[in-house]
Amino acid sequence: MSLPTLRPWLVAAKASSSSSRTASTRLACAARHQSTSASTARLESQADWEEFRAQKSRVRTLIDTFSEYGSTQTDESAFHLRDQLHKPARNATISALLAAGAHFGHASTRMNPNFMPYAYGTRAGITVIDLDSTLPLLRRAANVTRAVARAGGQILFIGTRPDLKHVVQKAAERLGPQGYYVGDRWLPGTLTNKREFFRGQNIEKVKVNPDLAIILNPTNNVNAIREFALENVPTIAIIDSNVDPRLVMYPVPANDENPRAAELIAGVLSIAGREGVALGQTDKIQQAVREERKSRQRLSWRSS
Repeated sequence: MSLPTLRPWLVAAKASSSSSRTASTRLACAARHQSTSASTARLESQADWEEFRAQKSRVRTLIDTFSEYGSTQTDESAFHLRDQLHKPARNATISALLAAGAHFGHASTRMNPNFMPYAYGTRAGITVIDLDSTLPLLRRAANVTRAVARAGGQILFIGTRPDLKHVVQKAAERLGPQGYYVGDRWLPGTLTNKREFFRGQNIEKVKVNPDLAIILNPTNNVNAIREFALENVPTIAIIDSNVDPRLVMYPVPANDENPRAAELIAGVLSIAGREGVALGQTDKIQQAVREERKSRQRLSWRSS
């Protein structure tokens, strides 16, 4: 028994779809031909030229009138999805922070009173962090990281959650020998009791204290922050709405429980540190050139 005898509706549906597809194709070809012929029509008289100029003027007037009501976002300022862990951006933007979820805080009932200047408001009982305050503070932290790395300082990244271990590891690798990380657990007394902690080593000849500490989850590393404060080590940390911003020296208000926000912020700071390392190497080369030039001048003076 043939298929059309079993299912006549299938044959009718197939014929209908093919006919509609053919009609839509013909319609599209006709519209394309019409638009092409209209765009390539020659201006044969002065009246055609005047009409063309009038039409162009009307279009320009509409664009100028309604452009101020449109979006000011461009391709450069728009957020583009990228691998923030392996290929972080050099500079953060409001769009990138917003896409990473850095504006989500904790419940409004848990907001620290000292966090009020960095809060945009509340929605559905959740504190919304003001990213207009986060961005300049993140840039300030990046400048500090760049300056410390340029001076040859050691930078320590701390992220003791399982989802932050690979983040701090990648961030420290970008700084080369000047980058270190703690991804498992901060052992109490690492700095305040370093003589007992590093027993058998000459503490006076080995540098133990870092020059800068960057903490991605400060609520889980309060002991480390206290030790840094006692040892006069500057600290940068992601501060959520339930944390006192005065806990660290350079707070960055953002969501500290979102790994995407942590990847973005750690990536920006590590890129700044890598730039500082490169600038420090350039400074050393320039210093060596200046010293060599001075030594040549001294030799020339002595010979003369």
